Amino acid sequence: MTGGRKSGFVALLGRPNVGKSTLLNRILGAKVAIVTNKPQTTRDRIAGIYNSGEGQIVFLDSPGIHRPKKALNLYMVRTAERIASEADVVVHIVDDRRLETGEEESLVRDILERLAVPRLLVVNKADRMGAGAAGPRLSEMMESGLYREGFLVSATTGLGVDAFLRSLFEMLPEGPAYYSEEDLTDLPMRFIAKEIIREKLFEELSDEIPYSVAVSIEEYKEDAEKGLIRIRGEICVERESQKGIVIGRGGRMLKNIGTAARLELEKETRERVYLELFVKVEKDWSKNERVLRRLGYA
Repeated sequence: MTGGRKSGFVALLGRPNVGKSTLLNRILGAKVAIVTNKPQTTRDRIAGIYNSGEGQIVFLDSPGIHRPKKALNLYMVRTAERIASEADVVVHIVDDRRLETGEEESLVRDILERLAVPRLLVVNKADRMGAGAAGPRLSEMMESGLYREGFLVSATTGLGVDAFLRSLFEMLPEGPAYYSEEDLTDLPMRFIAKEIIREKLFEELSDEIPYSVAVSIEEYKEDAEKGLIRIRGEICVERESQKGIVIGRGGRMLKNIGTAARLELEKETRERVYLELFVKVEKDWSKNERVLRRLGYA
């Protein structure tokens, strides 16, 4: 018996850096997806579980849709397409940049047009646009006929988020909760640790270096008696010169990354964390499907 409660899976789709992860974190009131100011930060399916008196929505954050140039990028786009195909509702998120006719938006629309499920439009960052620009932008895009409904939202301020959630519950079917009401995500802490380390790499490193970096967790051990978690992470780069940049002079860069990651991991786990980070070179790993599978991109 569901008692009239609703449930379903909602995919967040869009080109890179439109605020999909920020919106997910805003809805949950907690951080489950890493966020940086660089595009193509999300590489995997990230599930966020939202519970209310009306039911449960499992939001699926996805990598930004872009033209893939390497094996890693192809994995990311395929992941986004798979997420969209498995959802009960797909939400197309755009932001304040007018790029509807650009290549990336064309790729997103190609995916949307192949879907049989309801499609919604969210114009994010509406607070930066102002009412005079945001409303006409939404109306113009709704004329395509692709979307059942459209919303003006700001993931940073919360503008429009409640109305968006109400509409989702209205269209989702009655059904049981898929996860416990205490869960915010279905991701294990081992995966979350990898993502937190990768986020700090994106934040600390400049230019294109973060896109040539992958993280794997070689060891994750919980010592309940000591209230301590031991984590050994391996940072994979594509060239020897990148290894030197990640380590930094006197190891300073790697130390800064490790400290920032450890502090956030302690906040997430509410335990003391001992974090070791090592850097290795795996030549052109982002182009090698065999190495990608070993790093978890399969």
